[in-house]
Amino acid sequence: MLPEALPLRCARSLLPPPPLPLRGQPAGSGPPREFLAVGLASVQRPRGYYLPATLQSLFKQSTEEELQEMVVVVHLADADPTWNVRVAANIAARFAQHILLGRLLLIHAPHEFYPTLEGLKRNFNDPEERVRFRSKQNVDYAFLLAFAANLSSYYLMIEDDVWCAKSFLTAIRKALASQEGSNWATLEFSKLGYIGKLYRSSDLPRLARFLLLFYQEMPCDWLLVHFRLLLTQKDVIRFRPSLFQHMGLYSSFQGTVNRLEDDEFQADAMDLPDNPPAALFTTMAVFENYEPLKAYSTAEGYFWGKDPAAGSTFSIVFQQPARVTRVRVRTGSAERRGDILRAGVLELGRRRRVDGRDCSAYTTVGTFEKGSCELRGLERGVPGPVECVRIRVTRAQSEWLIIQSIEIWTTAGT
Repeated sequence: MLPEALPLRCARSLLPPPPLPLRGQPAGSGPPREFLAVGLASVQRPRGYYLPATLQSLFKQSTEEELQEMVVVVHLADADPTWNVRVAANIAARFAQHILLGRLLLIHAPHEFYPTLEGLKRNFNDPEERVRFRSKQNVDYAFLLAFAANLSSYYLMIEDDVWCAKSFLTAIRKALASQEGSNWATLEFSKLGYIGKLYRSSDLPRLARFLLLFYQEMPCDWLLVHFRLLLTQKDVIRFRPSLFQHMGLYSSFQGTVNRLEDDEFQADAMDLPDNPPAALFTTMAVFENYEPLKAYSTAEGYFWGKDPAAGSTFSIVFQQPARVTRVRVRTGSAERRGDILRAGVLELGRRRRVDGRDCSAYTTVGTFEKGSCELRGLERGVPGPVECVRIRVTRAQSEWLIIQSIEIWTTAGT
């Protein structure tokens, strides 16, 4: 049977349906369509078992209101049916309330519906066992995506060994609002693999078929990049800080040690910055395509300026005046730790110039220490709305300057 001809909707629940109508829905009606479905696939690992901790994090880090807008789907995809049944019983006992409320679904796709996993192409000179593992993983996700396609408006892909930030659903809703009107294909809330990747549920059927069609060609995270590009989203749209952190010490493939962590993870998603719409300008020469916008927006990368001199500036000019309460700026990078701002100040400005590229009156509110500057309570020192935030170099330095991120918090009354 050709992969594209396989019955993608063959995945079935491993548990009986709840005895009561879900969340007050009328008896006999279809399942409710939620705001967010969170999907993950799980198989038996040679070492380590993280699924319960991942589910606990998903539920504990969400408020009751957020839980009412979310459904979690777990594809127990191991080739050993005994393991699947045992894990299903264990999860059902630990999370009985969430299952009864329809918040947690456990599914399985029978392995007779899988395409062949033997004699596959050894692309990238991968060992046969590695090719078999990653190819099956692509099919696991294809069945999961197909099952989840009609459960919600949006679908979030995670792995079975992650921690979640507090109120990650609210943070995702906020991120979606910032992308309203754009034709995005994938929004990313982690820099790792296929953790924290968000899709419109309307795209899930073709994503499932895409993974199935090319299941033996390459790993899933590579296929997801190709899918994004085919849907004409050229640039990565990743929100920082990350909402999900990898917790597993041992890989699901051969149990090898995997200490992968996201250094941009932040445990409290309610503390995310606002970064009001703004134009960005600098007096420094920009290196290649490391434009100012990359330090302020969801675009991947950072700003990299040449030869910072005393008086060089990096200006953020708001579209509308804003009441700024907090600012955090990080400079340098893991690869180039020396390219930090060694001497500089942070300023808040008023009276936007006619050309819209800067403000004419500034108040210095803080200085940079070891390449970073974080200031809180700014509304007390500079009451009322401001129109600009500016970084000013106060001493020339031989190293170039990387501005990794600029985060701005505001309060109502802008």
